[in-house]
Amino acid sequence: MKIYDAYKLAIQTGIDHDPRPRSEIDLVLSKAKKAYDALDDDKKELFDTESLWNPYYDCRFSWGEDIAKEKEAQRLMWGVDISTAEVLLADRLREKGEEIDAVVCHHPLGKSRNPFPKVMWMQTDIYHDCGVPINVAEGLMKPRMDEVLYNVGGDNFNRAADAARLLGIPMFNIHSAADNMVQEYLENKIKEAEPKRLQDVIDLLMPEPESRSAAKLNDPPKIIIGDKESRCGGIIAKMTGGTSGPTGIYEELAKAGVGTIVGMHFPNSAVEACRKCHMNMIISGHMSSDSLGINLICDVWEKHGIEVFGTAGFSRFSRN
Repeated sequence: MKIYDAYKLAIQTGIDHDPRPRSEIDLVLSKAKKAYDALDDDKKELFDTESLWNPYYDCRFSWGEDIAKEKEAQRLMWGVDISTAEVLLADRLREKGEEIDAVVCHHPLGKSRNPFPKVMWMQTDIYHDCGVPINVAEGLMKPRMDEVLYNVGGDNFNRAADAARLLGIPMFNIHSAADNMVQEYLENKIKEAEPKRLQDVIDLLMPEPESRSAAKLNDPPKIIIGDKESRCGGIIAKMTGGTSGPTGIYEELAKAGVGTIVGMHFPNSAVEACRKCHMNMIISGHMSSDSLGINLICDVWEKHGIEVFGTAGFSRFSRN
């Protein structure tokens, strides 16, 4: 399988496990096509044509597409946070004889950095599934998306991609597609186990190899609000959708019957908002949760003979 085909397979896998109805994904793609078709040829040259088939703006090929369409994907290096240092590491490992066909990034950089707030809109469907009226979820989400967009606007976002270009190493991002995998995985585990107390949720997370690996680094899943004997009530897992949602959503989730939220990480404003509405909070772990979703994508690649090794926060564990 070519590198670019592996990239497209990861995107399609994310689509297949997206928390939204397929009609919503199709709407995102159709809007992109309509916008493209309305442009004259000069402006079409500047259009992000990946958006015509890829609904995740935080998943993009930052450099080396032409190489990737010709070169076989045999061994890839994937990190949660890739910087110039990791690109140099890949080059150094290649000098020492290691095979590395491409560098895969999780958190958005390069072409995926500036537009990534657009993927936050999928959170509205997750909140709606928990009972929040869709108009309320959408009304709260737009200002939060704008806030994130303003925050990323000052980033020197292409540094690592520039390093990859200068060293001739293809580089691409897989963010929401992988996060969709851990979202569905944990939702299914919670639904099947029906945990009653917060400690039951911790016990549900701890057997995962990613959680155990993180625990050895003093970063286990932890209860932030509530205690191990607190009853869960309704549980929401929030693992995908770009980044943390709007602070006002927690009160709306509580009104809808959610008693416990499980997420990779939360800002202090979210913690305080949950305290005010007496919502329990569990942090599953950022690197461990990201790694779980990434591993589920890697398992798909593994079935096609592609090996992946981890760095920069990602630990590879196969479930095949």
